[in-house]
Amino acid sequence: MDEAVEEHDFIDEDEILLENAVHCPQCDDVTGHIILNENPKGTGADYLLKCEDCSKVHTVHIRPPPVIEIPFILTEGPSSVTKIIEIDADEILRLEDVFQEDDKLWSVHQIEMKDGRYVKHCEVSLIVRASALRCDMVRVKTTMTRGEDSTSDVLVVPAEKTYTAGNLMELHGQTWRIRAIHMGHTKTLRGTVEACDIKRMYLHEPPNLEHFAPRTPRERRQAWKEGKLGFNPNPELPKEIIKKGVAPTNKRKIKRPRN
Repeated sequence: MDEAVEEHDFIDEDEILLENAVHCPQCDDVTGHIILNENPKGTGADYLLKCEDCSKVHTVHIRPPPVIEIPFILTEGPSSVTKIIEIDADEILRLEDVFQEDDKLWSVHQIEMKDGRYVKHCEVSLIVRASALRCDMVRVKTTMTRGEDSTSDVLVVPAEKTYTAGNLMELHGQTWRIRAIHMGHTKTLRGTVEACDIKRMYLHEPPNLEHFAPRTPRERRQAWKEGKLGFNPNPELPKEIIKKGVAPTNKRKIKRPRN
C-alpha cells in the first residue's frame, strides 16, 4: 500500500486524464465532470454536468463553430485545380499544415487575407483564398544519357522513397545507373537521398556485361577500372595473348670485340 502511495505522489498532474473536462464555475478551473443529462440542440447539445471535485451541478452549451468555405488552389505537378473546402471559423490555418482531400495529402503553401496580405498563419474567417501542394507524392526530374543522346523525363513517386547514387534502377523497362543526384545546393555521386529533396537525377546506360569483350590488354585494364568486368582485385592478362617462351623483340644486342 505504501509503495502504491509513493508511486502516485510522483505522477505529474499534467499527465492525469480528466473525463468530460470542462471549466467548473465553482472551482474556477478545468475539472472532470459526470454527465447527468444531454439535450440535443440543432447541431450541438446542452449538457447537465456535475463536477467531480466540488459536486457543483451546472449546464454547458456545446455549439459547433460556423463553417467557412475557403477556395483552395490545389497544385499537383504542372496542373492545378480550385476546390472549395469547408473549415471551422475558429481554426487557425498555418503554412505547411497538412490536410487530406480527394484521398491525397496536401501541404498549405500560401495564405491570402481579405486585405490582400500574404501571411504565415491566420484565422480562417479572415482568409480570402489559399493554395496547397500535394505532399504525399513528388515529381523527380531525370536526365537519361545513352551515348551522345540525352532525354528528360519526370517520375511521380512517394515523397519518402529514396535513391542511391551509383545504384541500378529500372525505368520504362530499361536498366539505368544513377550517375549523380542533384539537390539544388549540392550533388552526390554515392549518397542516398529522399525523393522530396531531389531536384534532378542523372541516369546513364550501364555497360552490357554479357556482350562486352575487350580486345587488348589496355582495353581490358580500362574495363576493370570502369567496372565493366565486375570486381577483379588481381587482374590477369587474357591467356590468348600470352606468348610463352618468346624473347622480347626490343632487347639490345651486345657486340663482342674480336680477338
